[in-house]
Amino acid sequence: QLQLVESGGGLVQPGGSLRLSCAASGFTLDYYAIGWFRQAPGKEREEISCISSSGSSTNYADSVKGRFTISRDNAKNTVYLQMNSLKPEDTGVYYCSGIHGGCGSMRMRVGSWGQGTQVTVSS
Repeated sequence: QLQLVESGGGLVQPGGSLRLSCAASGFTLDYYAIGWFRQAPGKEREEISCISSSGSSTNYADSVKGRFTISRDNAKNTVYLQMNSLKPEDTGVYYCSGIHGGCGSMRMRVGSWGQGTQVTVSS
């Protein structure tokens, strides 16, 4: 059973910061790469970042590169997304998911989508 719980979202002003957490429940997280995804209102869900199982490799969508940082602490069974310099266009529901095959092109998302955590960037 792959169960991930997102937390840390909220309302923040433009230029502010949030730290999202993705915590595993009932399984060991270190077998999987983990991706962060978001879905803005009226838009498709998109992958914005990925971290390999060991944490040695990361990637980011161009829209968040330089502002967001993904990290993981396998001992705590948790993956984080530090979001700085937030913009209104970052508003959406953020999800995490396990990924088989690493963060490259040969990959497969596993598990069902959770509830996500709402991030709203507004003045």
